Amino acid sequence: MARFRSLGLAAMAVSKCNAIVLNNRVGAGNHITRSNFIHSTASAIFFSGMTCLADTSCAADNNPRYVESEVQMKYGTDSNGNPRTRGVLVRRFTGDSTGFSFPTPRPISLVKEWPDEPPFTTKDFLRADEGDDETFYNLPRLVYHIDEPAVAALTQYYRANIPAGSSILDICSSWVSHYPMEFKSKMKRVSGTGMNALELIANDQLTDYEARNLNVNPTLPYGDNTYDVVTCVVSIDYLIHPIEVMKEVRRVLKPGGKAIISQSNRCFPSKAISMWLNMNDRQHLELINGYAKYAGFSSTKAYDITASVPGESYNDPMFIVECTK
Repeated sequence: MARFRSLGLAAMAVSKCNAIVLNNRVGAGNHITRSNFIHSTASAIFFSGMTCLADTSCAADNNPRYVESEVQMKYGTDSNGNPRTRGVLVRRFTGDSTGFSFPTPRPISLVKEWPDEPPFTTKDFLRADEGDDETFYNLPRLVYHIDEPAVAALTQYYRANIPAGSSILDICSSWVSHYPMEFKSKMKRVSGTGMNALELIANDQLTDYEARNLNVNPTLPYGDNTYDVVTCVVSIDYLIHPIEVMKEVRRVLKPGGKAIISQSNRCFPSKAISMWLNMNDRQHLELINGYAKYAGFSSTKAYDITASVPGESYNDPMFIVECTK
């Protein structure tokens, strides 16, 4: 069953708030567990210039472990018209210099035989909270929904499996895309589309972005055969039109292109579709395989890429379903 906890703390809403980034810092630091890593958020924030100060051309083993951005929010003025501000520290995991180990991806057999036509019912895609998704995601959260080892495992998988010079699209994106630090300079294009425009502005891993609510409009604002790779990180469980979205993913992929759908075991239970909540990790992978089949993908493979963390009894799992056009 999906774990019903997100790794983050929602900050108090602040009205009439905007923000600028004052500074970025990089560092190695100690391992940040689910209970002690720094995370922050703010409402109605406008972000500007969240650019990493680290040299992104350096080798992965020389990359910092974290990139910290200090953000100053303006949330009003005092009686003399002077701005009232508050500083927020946002820390991004780079996926490098962690001390974790990343075993060779372990193949998972997809054995469920799907019928010729989708067997799903309307009830399968119902959610506990059927309210406006744009209202639910209106506040930029600036948090991680999986722990650092899971993020790092995904980053390393991307580095090993997405060639330099590729055009990449991250759907259901947010303030981070979990790509390696060098991707923005080494890839031809890194696009993102997601629910919250302010989080997309804050995502310094993207070269371009467009906000899109795929539960209202399950189309992608890109041309046919545009991208070599499309990624989707721990978000497919929130889509109420997943087959339509996967058809769009296939459409914008070049021939032979791949969709990399990653999944752990965490979610917002009020926004995840009902059948997802009644499945285990293995069944989630089979379900994604079913979506890919009905969207017309030619082949699908699944892997367990969970990181190994010395001295830790538990860390979030990370699974990949890779679908080829």
